[in-house]
Amino acid sequence: MAVNEILVILMFITFIALLFTGYPIAWTLGGVGILFAFIGWLSDMYLGTVTGLDFQVVGMIVHRLYKLMSNWVMVAIPMFIYMGLMMDQSGIAEKMMLSMQNLLGRLRGGLAITVTVIGVILAASTGIVGASVTLLGILSLPAMLKQGYNKPLALGTIAASGTLGILIPPSVMLVVMADQLALSVGDLFMGAVFPGLILAGLYLSYIIVLGLVWPQAAPLPKDRPDLDWKAIWNVLKTTIPPAFLILAVLGSIFAGITTITEASGVGALGATLLAWRNKKLTFSVLKSVTESTMRMLGFVFGIFLGATCFSLVLRLLGGDEFVEKILTSLPFGPYGILIFTLGIIFLLGFFLDWIEISLIMLPLLAPVITTLGLDIPGQGIIDNPELVWFTVLVAVSLQTSFLTPPVGFSLFFLMGVSPPEVQLADIYKGVIPFVILQLIALVFIIIWPELVIWLPTVAY
Repeated sequence: MAVNEILVILMFITFIALLFTGYPIAWTLGGVGILFAFIGWLSDMYLGTVTGLDFQVVGMIVHRLYKLMSNWVMVAIPMFIYMGLMMDQSGIAEKMMLSMQNLLGRLRGGLAITVTVIGVILAASTGIVGASVTLLGILSLPAMLKQGYNKPLALGTIAASGTLGILIPPSVMLVVMADQLALSVGDLFMGAVFPGLILAGLYLSYIIVLGLVWPQAAPLPKDRPDLDWKAIWNVLKTTIPPAFLILAVLGSIFAGITTITEASGVGALGATLLAWRNKKLTFSVLKSVTESTMRMLGFVFGIFLGATCFSLVLRLLGGDEFVEKILTSLPFGPYGILIFTLGIIFLLGFFLDWIEISLIMLPLLAPVITTLGLDIPGQGIIDNPELVWFTVLVAVSLQTSFLTPPVGFSLFFLMGVSPPEVQLADIYKGVIPFVILQLIALVFIIIWPELVIWLPTVAY
């Protein structure tokens, strides 16, 4: 085995070992990158190897960061974060939750159905998983427990519905993935629409079927008012404003009227106007949302900084060729290699956040997919349809990372707003069926790539 390949393996081992120290992951990534650049330089100086690493790597990192920071697509990240946080402060979600509870709460499993529907709307208008899970937990969990819902069902529904924002556009994760693979953000947004809706449909089907076969898990409310037009009108009145905002943002991108950057600005302005319309826009709210946006942006770009250093050193060592050689030598066939790759991403999601996987692993794994010769529709109509399809597959796989221990962020967001009688074990039990549903959705997308490719193909 060549020295470069040994260093690549040692880089991954060192990074994984340092993860368990609890040190900030951004500095862990950057530190490991600089450490192995230094090791490679020492190896060349004193052992006569040819790793090609020296201190000029630091200068290359600065150049890459400049290219990253000067990319106009990246402007969409703070805009979408601001949009999501402002929507969280606007009071729209509370009004939708109350109106839909009055309409659907009278059905068996109606509160869980309401949570899922609100989760879809929040996903398409905010895309901030932490805000969605926290908000859904505060608004719906007390009502579900008071009505006698099975505790794991209630908790699992909230946690899973809140994570839809990482997949359903506008998604910050898809923006980052598009930048890493030089793909069109619009293609990824359109490609993720049906997978996101299919996943929500699987959640709804599970809740309805479980309510039929196990009525005690989702009991009917004792005082069920009659359905009237007032309840229907209240639902329409509360859902039309966010629906209009979603249409303005995504519709303008899909129709080719605006770029992703311009559409993110429209979304940020629209969320601010909705907060003003609901009399929630105050100076303290604006200050809080702006500070939270910059804090989250600093976290994201801190990881960008570390991951850029790590991935640059890894590539200079030939890490991409090494990974490609290992994967293509597997005796599984094209789809076997694809499933093996997705399995790696699924397992990494137990320990890493989506940002690290998107920045480090996705650029290493994606080129392998282009060499497998998979017959994906859309050739000649959209650019790199196989990469668009694979990226959406990765996005669905990474959605499970929010629900899988030990670092499933949705689990801890929900635990933070749950009443004292809720244990972490209850949340773990509740999310297991929804993780299985996510894997089922993954199988659907593998079998029928058209679920991803059809919409961007028709749009063009």
